[in-house]
Parts: sequence; structure tokens; C-alpha cells
Amino acid sequence: MIPIQNLYYLLCYAWNRLPEQEELRAISGKAFHRPLELLSYVLLTGTRRLLRQGLPVTYTEQTAELPELRGRVLLSPTLSRDLLRRGRAVCTFDELDTNTPLGGLLLGTLQQLSRARSLSATLRQELRAVVRRWAAAVEPLALSATTLRLVRRQRPGGLGDFLLNVCELIHLSALPTPETEGTGRFRDFRRDERLMAQLFEQFVRNFYRLEQRQFRVLSETIQWQAAAATDADLELLPAMITDTTLENPARKIILDTKYYAAALRLRYDQQKLLAPHLYQLYAYLQNQPILPGQQLEGILLYPAATHSLDVRYTLGGHPVRIVTLNLAQHWEQIAADLLALVQ
Repeated sequence: MIPIQNLYYLLCYAWNRLPEQEELRAISGKAFHRPLELLSYVLLTGTRRLLRQGLPVTYTEQTAELPELRGRVLLSPTLSRDLLRRGRAVCTFDELDTNTPLGGLLLGTLQQLSRARSLSATLRQELRAVVRRWAAAVEPLALSATTLRLVRRQRPGGLGDFLLNVCELIHLSALPTPETEGTGRFRDFRRDERLMAQLFEQFVRNFYRLEQRQFRVLSETIQWQAAAATDADLELLPAMITDTTLENPARKIILDTKYYAAALRLRYDQQKLLAPHLYQLYAYLQNQPILPGQQLEGILLYPAATHSLDVRYTLGGHPVRIVTLNLAQHWEQIAADLLALVQ
């Protein structure tokens, strides 16, 4: 299981954000025992930074009776109240407001965390202090799938988008509790293999996007090198979408991440590679067009768990490597191993 200190790096890269030096210093000096503690602290420090920068604002529509024209005049209420003779009118206008959906979501999430008994009393006290600073200017919104969708539609950028991802992960970690309990219970999201597979894939792809300049990095759709009687028949073929493709004029690497406890499986008393993973990568390589003089390669990358693995083959004329990445080692070594993997 990934050490909690390394989760910060994994989440930052998964959400396409370089780790902040200020947060790194703060987090490195803390001893976290649960992922929720890390998420709460990251949300706390990020919200404090937002408060220092100034509360996020957005234009909201206001309607009021005014002594001057502003925005759009609403004729029906203006005429029915006979306001024009008094030099007044009912107007609808846009006004900057700190009561934004993002601010409401952050405040609501902080309030929920401040009641979580799985957090230390000191951390809960810090959360409540930030809530008190913000409560007068923002109306809290409950952390829910509906609220997350509402804020996501606003497309917050930078720090706001990162904190929105933190809130979403906290929501995914929440366990249902009786409404009367009001303390909040959370699970260790590292045990959710589907969620961790998604985060691991995003982490690897964005790490290469941010930390090297040798390759163009993308996720691409590979077209089947196939023919059929009709186009409708071709549309029945499953989509082939790479986790990560690294490409330059000389090399093209198809890198598939697999978040599994082991890269090998016992079959008839012998350890064997996981066949579906190898078949999938082989299909990608066999259907991948390449430029003249470009070498096509394949990599299957697993997180190291029970043991490490690094084997190389030539399959269909293409170099293929199956390798594990130890996510329990120091972050500097994780980064070095990832960069060495594509050298």
C-alpha cells in the first residue's frame, strides 16, 4: 500500500499540478496516519491560501428596485408599481459576489471534516477556525455528487480546480452514516482498486508531461488495422485507447499502467504474466501505425507490491518491457525510476 506521504505527490501529478514547495514543507513535517488526514490538511492549507489571495468571486444575477437604470429593466414589475413617475425602476444586473459555488463547496466540506472523529482534535480545531473566518461571506454547500457537478461546470482553474479534486476524493471516501450521527466516517481510498487504477494512470501520464521534454505525451485512440463488409461491422470493434503514449521522431512508446497487487499469477504451480494485459498491449502494438525510421515499443507498468519485476521481450518485432514501480520508496527515487524507464 502506498505510504501516505507519497500520496500527496501521486495526487498532485494525477490532477496535473506540480507539488507546491510551501505545502511540501508543511506536509513533510507532519505525521499522517490516515489518507483522510492528508486530504484534510491539503484542503486546509489550500483554503488558507485562497483566503490570503482574496475570496474567489463570480458574477451573480441580482434583481432590485433602483433610483437609476442598471443592467436590464424589468418592465412588468416597474409599470405595475408605477415606479417610473417616481424615477425608479426594477432592474436585473450582474454583480461580483464572494458567495460562489466553489467557496460554498469548500466551506461545506471543511465543516463536514471538522466533525469527523477520525481526525485529531488539533486538526479539527484548525478546520473550525477557517470555517469561522469564511462563514460570514459564503453560504456553505453540502458535499455531494450534485454540488460537485455544479462546481465542475464552473470550470475553476489553478488552485481552485485542485481543491475541487480534493473535495471529490473526500466525497468518494465517505461512508454512509445516520443523519443524526453528524460525525462523518471515511474509508481508506487506497483499498479501492478501481479508483487507484485511475489515479495511477493519470499520475504516470501527467508526470511525463510535466517532468520531461524528450517526448510528446498523450492518450490516443488506435484504429484497428481491419477490413469488414460494412462500416457498421467495423464500429462493433472495441475501442483501443492507450493510457499513455510517448512519442518523438525516433521512438514511440505505448505505456499501459495496471494497478494490480501482483504482475504475476500462479497457474499450474508456475508464475505467469497476466495474459489479458499482455494481449491488450500486443494488440496496441500490432495496430499502431508508425513513422518511417520510428521504433515502436511497449511497456506494462505495475506498482510493486509482493515483489519486483523487470523482464524484456521482443513481441511481433517490437521491444516490450514488463516492469514494476516501487511506490513505497522515497519520492526522489520514484521520480528517477520513472524517468529512467523511458531513457
